[in-house]
Amino acid sequence: MPSRQTVQAFIAMVEQGHYVEAIEQFYAPDASMQENSQPPRRGRDTLVTYERAVIAACRAMRTLPVESFLVDGDFVVIHWVFEFTRHSGKTMRIDELAHQRWEGEQIVEERFFYDPVAAVAE
Repeated sequence: MPSRQTVQAFIAMVEQGHYVEAIEQFYAPDASMQENSQPPRRGRDTLVTYERAVIAACRAMRTLPVESFLVDGDFVVIHWVFEFTRHSGKTMRIDELAHQRWEGEQIVEERFFYDPVAAVAE
């Protein structure tokens, strides 16, 4: 079960734009991430590689300040809002809930829930 302070430190790191570092620090070596009902990505190294590719595809990424999160035993839910600016200048906003399962102080499973239609570049 993560401490509330650990979850807050994770959120702060993401809000500061340290996406890769957050994965390296807070995810277990065999962690998985899943977008809606897509197949999960498995393994921290895979998660880092994917995150670096997302960052490279953008001119800018920004995480809006988290307004709410819940910690219930081993489960954490975070309401994230991300803004992406592509190299073309087009922007996209994703408003999502991340449902995480932690073991101790590390995330072992994470699934993102968002409307893929709403995540359209403007």
